Amino acid sequence: MIFTELPLRGAFIAEPKIFQDERGLFYRFFCKDEFSSIGHQKEWVQMNHSYTAKKATIRGMHYQLPPFSEIKYLRCIAGRVWDVIVDIREGSPTFLQWYGVELSAENRKGLYIPEGFAHGFETLTDDCELIYHHSAYYTAGMEGGLRYNDPRINIQWPLEPICLSDRDQNHPLITTTFQGIKP
Repeated sequence: MIFTELPLRGAFIAEPKIFQDERGLFYRFFCKDEFSSIGHQKEWVQMNHSYTAKKATIRGMHYQLPPFSEIKYLRCIAGRVWDVIVDIREGSPTFLQWYGVELSAENRKGLYIPEGFAHGFETLTDDCELIYHHSAYYTAGMEGGLRYNDPRINIQWPLEPICLSDRDQNHPLITTTFQGIKP
């Protein structure tokens, strides 16, 4: 795999080395040894699959609170999404900065998200599917969220959103007292 570190320390784009012939192609989605080269040591304890039907749907910006913070590694396996992460690590030099990248079935890029980040995406096509690896179990009542259109973060979404859950529309805006979370 080829890992490219993003401007938000600890986050990476993972691109597979593709082996292709007349039958099709093969590539590795995960290899413990290769991921250790970027410092990943935790076990993946949960895998999830999301399907989103409509273009211009936003899901996010979600995170789990300590001590249930998680590392995520995800790929888009159908359609195209604009995937966004926000650094919410207390004391981080890139605190409240965001980074967006297009993930698609065609480009086969994966996104490695360290603990202490909020995550979300907007669908760029209908019928989008993502596969997620998580380093911590989902713990009800220990999740948090940022408003997708919080002016303090100012995420530049490519499309005007047409579909959001009530929860995602109503995450609180960040206040001046928000210091972030300890990963």
